[in-house]
Amino acid sequence: MSFVEKPAKPYKIQLLITNTSKIITIGTFDGVHIGHQKILNRVVNLAQIHGYTSAVLTLFPHPRMVLQNEHSIKLLNTIDERIELLKSYGIENVIVKEFTQEFADLSAKDYVKHILVDELKTKKIVIGYDHHFGKNREANISDLKQFAKHYDFEVEEISAQDIENVTVSSTKVRKALDNGEVDLANSYLGYNYFITGEVIKGKGLGRTIEFPTANIHIKESYKLIPNDGVYVVKSNIEGSIVYGMMNIGTNPTVDGKERSIEVYFLDFNQNIYNKVLKIEFLKRLRSEQKFMNIAALKAQLKKDRINALAYIESQNE
Repeated sequence: MSFVEKPAKPYKIQLLITNTSKIITIGTFDGVHIGHQKILNRVVNLAQIHGYTSAVLTLFPHPRMVLQNEHSIKLLNTIDERIELLKSYGIENVIVKEFTQEFADLSAKDYVKHILVDELKTKKIVIGYDHHFGKNREANISDLKQFAKHYDFEVEEISAQDIENVTVSSTKVRKALDNGEVDLANSYLGYNYFITGEVIKGKGLGRTIEFPTANIHIKESYKLIPNDGVYVVKSNIEGSIVYGMMNIGTNPTVDGKERSIEVYFLDFNQNIYNKVLKIEFLKRLRSEQKFMNIAALKAQLKKDRINALAYIESQNE
């Protein structure tokens, strides 16, 4: 049986958990990158072998948002995107636990007894050697193994060597995206980095220069947006793959002030206002520039379109 907890907005999360024995791993899993995927594959395989349910316990909001009031932190995935990705790698139960000060104050014993054992029905935990838990991160993997003996579950430790052999981290992915290196970020992730947003009405400038754009609004302020520039992207719109050019920036040629996300879809002319699109990043074409005038901007966009089409053709050969 498959079940996913979906958070109500913005942070309120209803805790509803299937009453089945679980093999579980625990973590933020921001990005669900190739290092995370190795752990997830192990959990899924063990669940199939033992006839249990595969599960991930993840926390939201990010602990630093609560404990350090750090609302400027940027994450690779929204919580809904994280759930979607975890499910795509075979995880049957995604349990989102709301991270509050009350949760942070739980002792290690209460955390294990009331959440891992009583609520989650944990039979086996797959976890990294450096895992800490409980108030002030008071307990470690050795303590977890002692609790396991008392409460009759198993702990499989992911060794330091296994973790260090995977040279990917969420921090590395964020850095690549901050630099606009989406192809590098994609290689770390094992999939194309993407954003999810609603198409809203913009100022309509693109249409006047023959490059009509869809303005994308992302409601989650904590979602990391790649560095300003022009990118080749793609989206699945009503069952069809549509490629495009995305501009991220302030539109300095027309003295724009606010950062925006706009997509010019190639060979596409449909009304998509109010649709929510998932848009994948494929390649960065150039940085955002301020041109002498609108004519110069239009000339550059024509060059960008030629370069984008050449890249798309090269990838589809």
